[in-house]
Amino acid sequence: MAVLTPLAYIARRWTPSPRTLQLAALIAVLASVLIVVTGGAVRLTGSGLGCDTWPKCTDNSLIATPAQGIHGAIEFSNRMLTYVICAAVGWAIIAARCAKPRRTGLTRLAWSQFWLVMGNAVLGGITVKAGLNPWTVAGHLLLAVGLLTVTTLTWLRTREGDGPPRPRVPRPVHKLAWAIVLTTGVLMVAGTVVTGTGPHAGDSSDVPRMPFKWADTVLVHEVFAWIVCALAVAMWLVLRAVDAPRDTRVISRNLLLILLAQGAVGYAQYLTDLPEVVVGIHMLGLTLVWIGVLRMFVCLRERPEITPDIPAQANQQGQSGQSDQPVSAAV
Repeated sequence: MAVLTPLAYIARRWTPSPRTLQLAALIAVLASVLIVVTGGAVRLTGSGLGCDTWPKCTDNSLIATPAQGIHGAIEFSNRMLTYVICAAVGWAIIAARCAKPRRTGLTRLAWSQFWLVMGNAVLGGITVKAGLNPWTVAGHLLLAVGLLTVTTLTWLRTREGDGPPRPRVPRPVHKLAWAIVLTTGVLMVAGTVVTGTGPHAGDSSDVPRMPFKWADTVLVHEVFAWIVCALAVAMWLVLRAVDAPRDTRVISRNLLLILLAQGAVGYAQYLTDLPEVVVGIHMLGLTLVWIGVLRMFVCLRERPEITPDIPAQANQQGQSGQSDQPVSAAV
């Protein structure tokens, strides 16, 4: 008798409804957004070294001590969120594995969330031990964005079938979508460089910064922001011109509105000398922009549900001795 794994055992006894599956995936998305925003709060409050070692908070204590004050409490709270996101990701994995019929691709996407969480936890520890080296801080944020990418794609996959993808718009529109995805990716990388050269280093101590002029990095980031906005406008117009499905046009319009709002917040933080609250809103906007880009990219194709083939059955005439006649089957 074969020994079942815990997930296989649960899958034999429980099948989530489509709504439950989508909800589990959406909770993982929200947890990914939360980890990005709270990670930014740690940096903006100067609490990056509130716990000065890892995995413990101090050499002698697993948790923050009163001597570490508010900064220790903030950093330790952010570390505890790892367990929250592990719970959310675990729920998404269980729901994906228990779906019927079994969805192998969706389950693999869900499991990749777990490995990204573990990888980012280790990189977070390296960041602390490296004294908030700006390069590891940038990698820590980008890996969190990678987690947001996978959780969002998992959520979007729960809303469609597992059939082969079929385009809903002409091929040139897909190329434009790829341009938006890649340019937005470069925009986010440029944003981490702005952070790595800017004044919010994550701690009040002498934290090293990236060897670039902050004004120059801001200019590069601004150029790519305008390129992304221009491409988003082009996408919105093109989808209207090709009479694309209404939902694709709505998603494209929403992405454009999010980008414009994010740009306004970006200029506001620059003109007001980077107040912490506004920078935090900008980081939230980063997650919303990226989710919007991924939704726009995915909505340009569709995956139908896979339905099992209906086997052909002999008709009554064949059973009455006319077996040499063609057998018809309804499809």
